[in-house]
Amino acid sequence: MSFPVLEIDDLHVTVDGAELLRGVSLSIGEGELHALMGPNGSGKSTLAKTLLGDPAYEVTAGAIRVRGHDVTRAPTDERAARGIFLGFQHPEEIPGVSVLNFLRQAMAVRKGIPDLSVLEVRMALIDWTKRLGMDDRFVQRYLNEGFSGGEKKRNEILQMALLEPDVAVLDETDSGLDIDALRVVASGIDAVRAERPALGILLITHYRRVLEHLTPDQVHVLLAGRIVASGGPDLAERVERDGFDAFRTERAA
Repeated sequence: MSFPVLEIDDLHVTVDGAELLRGVSLSIGEGELHALMGPNGSGKSTLAKTLLGDPAYEVTAGAIRVRGHDVTRAPTDERAARGIFLGFQHPEEIPGVSVLNFLRQAMAVRKGIPDLSVLEVRMALIDWTKRLGMDDRFVQRYLNEGFSGGEKKRNEILQMALLEPDVAVLDETDSGLDIDALRVVASGIDAVRAERPALGILLITHYRRVLEHLTPDQVHVLLAGRIVASGGPDLAERVERDGFDAFRTERAA
């Protein structure tokens, strides 16, 4: 029996007693790219952090499943080992920890190999930095310290490539990028998908511009903690044309 790589089933989430997600459901199959669009405060980042297992976000109802395995109550490290990857909107700087050492530890957890060799990780890093158009000296730098916005986002894609997740949740990967950097990052996502065609992606974004480079299988519109519309790529065009207020008006009607 084949399961979706990610299934979100009637998910309700509260933070400090306030309900921010009010019954979100969606299912991503192998190789599918879903775009989740919504304005500020709609619940997009709440969903991303809930999928990661941030303890500040309490699931009060519903379920999260990765390839049929219920991870709703699982800690973050178990979710990562199961195959969930989160690309952060604002990646944290970690002084003193090189990209190489960070990825070696993360890959060891994902692969279940505690003594993963530095050489194996280094060779994989050299390969992927070339594919992503990154200087191979990048891997010796401390994680995100002094990185430009574009470098931080390319580093997220590098991590996604090496950790080989089943599903990647990319939280506003396009945020803060100029046109050229956005094109480079989108090209990197395409390169990872070409290498791993079963990878499912949930791409969270405000704007349609990243979808000019990445064609989604489905688009969802999130408002006030609920998915109010789902459809094909033309739905993103409608959001661009009419804005989110059009969907609010429809809900009120």
